[in-house]
Amino acid sequence: MNTFVLPLLMGMGGAQSSGAEGGVGGLMSFLPFVLIIGIFYFLLIRPQSKKRKETEQMLRALKKGDKVVTIGGLNGIIQSVKETTVIIKADDNVKLEFLRSAISSVVTVSKEKEGKIEDKSEENAEEEKSEAGE
Repeated sequence: MNTFVLPLLMGMGGAQSSGAEGGVGGLMSFLPFVLIIGIFYFLLIRPQSKKRKETEQMLRALKKGDKVVTIGGLNGIIQSVKETTVIIKADDNVKLEFLRSAISSVVTVSKEKEGKIEDKSEENAEEEKSEAGE
C-alpha cells in the first residue's frame, strides 16, 4: 500500500519514472509554494517594512513647532523634543509629555521648515515664469 500511495503523493502519478523526470516533477510541485511566498512578500511584507521605515524617519525628524496628532487623537504643537519623548502643547496652559512612538502623524511642519519649502516653491515659480516668457 505504501509503495503505491507515496509516489502518488509526490506527484509521480503512481508510475515509476526515471530520475531526471522525477526531479523535475518534484521541483514543479514546489513552484506553487514559491509563488505564494513571492506574493506574500510583495503584497504584505515589503509594503509593511516600507511604511515602518517612513514612520521611523518621521519620528526622527520631529522638531519644535511641528503640529502633530497622537495615536490617541490629541492634536497639539511640539514644545520640546527629548531623546525618547516629546512635550506637546495641547492648549494655552496644558503641556503633555508623550513617547515619540505615540505620534501618529505630523499635520504641518514648523515655520523653519515651511520657510525652506516656500523658498523652493518661489524659486520654481520664478523659473517657470522665465521659461514661459522665453
